[in-house]
Amino acid sequence: MTMSSLPQWTVRLVAGLGLVGATCLAMAQTAANWPQRPIRIVIPHPPGGPSDLIARTVLERLNATLKQPVILENRAGAGGNIGAQETARSAPDGYTWMLGTDTIVTVNPHVYRNMPFKPEDFKPVAILSQFGQTLVCHPSVGVKTLPELIAKTKAEAMAYASGGPGVPGHLSMELLQYMGNFDMRHVPYKGPAPATQDVLSGQVPCGLLAGPTVLPHVRAGKLVPLAVSGTTRAPTLPDVPTVAEAGVKGYDAMFTLALWAPRGVPDDIMAKFRQAWADALLNPEVVERLKQTDQIPVVSTPEAAAAQLARDSVKWGAVARRIHLGLD
Repeated sequence: MTMSSLPQWTVRLVAGLGLVGATCLAMAQTAANWPQRPIRIVIPHPPGGPSDLIARTVLERLNATLKQPVILENRAGAGGNIGAQETARSAPDGYTWMLGTDTIVTVNPHVYRNMPFKPEDFKPVAILSQFGQTLVCHPSVGVKTLPELIAKTKAEAMAYASGGPGVPGHLSMELLQYMGNFDMRHVPYKGPAPATQDVLSGQVPCGLLAGPTVLPHVRAGKLVPLAVSGTTRAPTLPDVPTVAEAGVKGYDAMFTLALWAPRGVPDDIMAKFRQAWADALLNPEVVERLKQTDQIPVVSTPEAAAAQLARDSVKWGAVARRIHLGLD
């Protein structure tokens, strides 16, 4: 019997099965041979922040392992939403990924009225590292401890800088003010690097900013560190207390950097890319280099990353609602 003598529905079924089989084979080949061209990592933050630092620290190792160029693309704006939207719209073929702070999915959905993407548009690949914020002030402020700063805010109006509305420094400081019972005016910037520059110049007296961004200036004596936001002291600033040690008991504001894939990227490609990151990040030399920027490599499983992000979403959503934070 020839194909032409078969009933039309049978012909369509056979053709459909053939198409499915070909598609599955193509996907298997893609996973087995990936990557075959340059890989793009979208960093939805300005250069100089934790995401940028970790990516550039391991870039050469990723290139060597994957045998294809890995291209970093900073697409900053709207607390990470611009870069996230770009990633969410990308083809789920394993050639576009996103590396950014957890706040993209743990904070932004709670504060932006018009989200250009949904958290479900992404698949967490891994939490790559943990990092805290460092509360710093310009030397001219004349304070050296958190209690001194709190006392000063009660005597005069003061301001603090952050990397933007809804970013780690902003939410961390709002949580600190709530728990410490004091108030400072928020001055947002487009990233931690420009915020740090204005604290350095004295235009804004203080800032709660990413440790890696302010660390060189603290070491140079140009900024005074008052406290760090995590539950343990930063390895690079062992003499600087945590906020909890400085008097605000129970305070904890640790953040993570996560790697995401657009929804639809095959799991085996995700696993291969995650392993390349694990090999690079957990190298003793890289661990030490990142420690010097106040980052602790983690490289979690996708399941652990999803669970951590869900917990942090609940925590920071509560803070955003408490301060009535709403952004367009």
